[in-house]
Amino acid sequence: MTVDNGRDMNLAGAAWRSSTYSQANGACVEVADGMGAVVPVRDSKDRDRRPLTFSSASWSAFITNLKADGS
Repeated sequence: MTVDNGRDMNLAGAAWRSSTYSQANGACVEVADGMGAVVPVRDSKDRDRRPLTFSSASWSAFITNLKADGS
């Protein structure tokens, strides 16, 4: 499901956000919106580590399924 095939992405201007369901303890995932055909996802505790990237369609399907399951 990764779409960058191991290439480095320029995320310098990325606007990262976490879910409103996240706790204040910093243990959450962050997502960068507005990156075109990909959705970068990273661990908020390890922001220097390279993020996972998913196609926009895959990420949308994932979120839709989470909401349908009540998660």
